[in-house]
Amino acid sequence: MSANQRGLRLGATALTLTALLLTTACGGTTREKSGNDTGGGSQTSGAANPDAQLKEGLKIAFLPKQVNNPYFTTSDNGGKEAVTEIKGEFKEVGPSEASASSQVSYINTLSQQGMDVIVTSANDPNAICGALNQAKAAGAKIVTFDSDTKPECRQIFVNQVTAEGIAENQVKLISEQIGGAGEIAILSATANATNQNAWIALMKEELKKSEYSKIKLVTVAYGNDEDQKSFQETQGLLQSYPNLKGIISPTTVGVAAAARYLSGSQYKGKVKLTGLGTPNQMREFVKDGTVDAFALWSPADLGYLAAYAGAALASGQISGAEGDKFKAGKLGEYTVGKDGVVVLGPPTVFDQNNIDQFQF
Repeated sequence: MSANQRGLRLGATALTLTALLLTTACGGTTREKSGNDTGGGSQTSGAANPDAQLKEGLKIAFLPKQVNNPYFTTSDNGGKEAVTEIKGEFKEVGPSEASASSQVSYINTLSQQGMDVIVTSANDPNAICGALNQAKAAGAKIVTFDSDTKPECRQIFVNQVTAEGIAENQVKLISEQIGGAGEIAILSATANATNQNAWIALMKEELKKSEYSKIKLVTVAYGNDEDQKSFQETQGLLQSYPNLKGIISPTTVGVAAAARYLSGSQYKGKVKLTGLGTPNQMREFVKDGTVDAFALWSPADLGYLAAYAGAALASGQISGAEGDKFKAGKLGEYTVGKDGVVVLGPPTVFDQNNIDQFQF
């Protein structure tokens, strides 16, 4: 599939693995969305009643990896939109730094406050499990989004895309930009980030394919989802690997910081950069030639879908079991896949031709 076949609408079509890259999506549908069909058994939390109405007044809290992170601000605002639509009460809390255990105290407080739903993006797959299980025992429904915990620690995980889809997309983009040959590096978020590690592991597998045999991954660096550290790590990569041809940064903070460094350096236009970023962050770097193309799903739609999934759980419409169906407002109907996973939709690739069509 060519790089020009790029989706212009996020989260609007059913996913298959082969469609995950850059397939054009059709807008305005209510077709079923499939869950991620990898993993073990489904999660259950009591019998589902698909005919049940969404309850009003549900207290739904969002706990991102890190507050004041543009990506999570956007996704949480999407959640707020959904909570407003269902006439619930929205709350956002979270740490200022994305560390493994920083979310635990917030979960405990939200549980004590009697939240009906806690929606969280996990900084670590294990560190918050104890607190989440206590919150479940106290009556809260647990939805993870963006970055998962162990499946037994929540009822639903709202995944952006499948991990395989991200890996394929990111490797394909950097290969196109460096002409299919040369040294590349990955600039990640934290070393414990569940989603980042899954994507990186699959990128390494993707790079073993014959069409990428001339590309060499030299290292993985960690910017800890901090702007300045990511900026410095980019500088360090270029100093340590003078033959570097490209960088993949599958984190919105990292890719923007790397672009900022490259744009003011001798490497602008010479070392290619792709990753996962928002159009508003990356627009200037696309237009000044620092970045050719990058990708992302709609973070607002991700938060919106997570809120509706939580409301469906708290209202008894779904239990988190495979095959459960629920409606997510403007996004249409979704089906829960194995391991309680719901997949939003395929990523969109942004470049000079389409970036001005998006404002987030």
